[in-house]
Amino acid sequence: MKKSLLKCGALCLFASVILAACGSSSGTSSSTEKAASGDDTVLEFYHGYHHSEEEWPAAKVMRDLYDEFAKRHATGDVEFKPIPVNGSLTDIMNNKVASGEFPDMIDLAGSDVSLAAIEQSLVLDLKPYIDENGLEKNVGLNYTQNDVNGKIYTVHDQLLTLGLWYNADIFSKAGAKTPDQWTKWSDFTEAMALVRKQGVYAFGAGEPAIRLFNTVLGSSEAGRKLLEGPLTIEGIDSKEFAEALKLVTTEVQANGSANAGGDANVYSTDFTENKSAVFFNGVWAAGGLKDNTALKPGLYAGNVAISSAGGGITISSNLSAEEEKLALEFVKYMTSDEVQTTIFEKVGANPASQAIDAAQIASGSDDATVKLLGEATSMANNANVTVPTVASVWGDDVRTAIINALTESASDGVDIDQKVKETQDILKALIG
Repeated sequence: MKKSLLKCGALCLFASVILAACGSSSGTSSSTEKAASGDDTVLEFYHGYHHSEEEWPAAKVMRDLYDEFAKRHATGDVEFKPIPVNGSLTDIMNNKVASGEFPDMIDLAGSDVSLAAIEQSLVLDLKPYIDENGLEKNVGLNYTQNDVNGKIYTVHDQLLTLGLWYNADIFSKAGAKTPDQWTKWSDFTEAMALVRKQGVYAFGAGEPAIRLFNTVLGSSEAGRKLLEGPLTIEGIDSKEFAEALKLVTTEVQANGSANAGGDANVYSTDFTENKSAVFFNGVWAAGGLKDNTALKPGLYAGNVAISSAGGGITISSNLSAEEEKLALEFVKYMTSDEVQTTIFEKVGANPASQAIDAAQIASGSDDATVKLLGEATSMANNANVTVPTVASVWGDDVRTAIINALTESASDGVDIDQKVKETQDILKALIG
């Protein structure tokens, strides 16, 4: 999959280990500024893991990884300086790009590199280094999803991986097929109808339901093609797009307006309290679900998973030779087996690397969270089809417009065909 451009804008997710790294800072130092101040031997790395250990233990794990790298290279010519920030990392990037510069290094935490930075050649192409060092498996999906006209400008050390979670007890009482038995869309809708007869609602709709939309697209070759690049007028008018939107809006309406428009915290609580049967969330939710053996991971109809690399470690193209060498070594370090295993076991994320066996690691662990995370990630990584998030290929504005349509369609009396046509028109106007 090749993206013709990258968009700024964070992926919005509940409790995402990927996005929780978002941050900001009051200014950065360009190579020119550092040289003028005599500080040209410092490689600044901006990241968003500013949280206290009590607030978010995974943040400390990530900071410790950065500190370990700094320690290992303490005797070199260049000092590696990780800088935790609190706010918008994209603001740091965009403010620098506006002046024709780029931060030394920055972890974009799921957001993409600005097109302006690429057009001005402000960011380093990582592909030659990846190829020369045989790191294709280590960077995993970054190698294909973050390919921009044959160049790779950013490598994320963990994936945004989304399946679903379901309550096996509710499904059993309802006599409904479980996700492993959903070979087609009707299997899902029939299961949801049976679940609703049990006096619980099927799933939280609105924002979470967009995952149904891109997995329905992912169930056909033509639909998958739409998710390989920017959204076009032709794509919006396509049979695949219209049918996917109609199928999902119809199911959201059947699910009921009372279960649309809420936030992930509400949906999470309802799910753990047995008030809903399905929870659309990522693999990272394992930590909060491990104590109830009825709550299990699953995939979407047709064994489809959602997984996106998104923006991660991005390097300025204007570094000195020694700074660039250290920056590239950091990319290698963060995608190493050692670090990727730590990200899996202690951060609770799906590691980017395909060179480690998360399932095997999980099987040897005594930690219930790690075991459940291993089951969820293994299932997603071995899906028949993997599609990216809507936001990662089409941008946040398109994502928001589709979510609004899904939420609005939940009310009784909404004409679904009219809503689909209206949404298509909104999207056409949005993309110009």
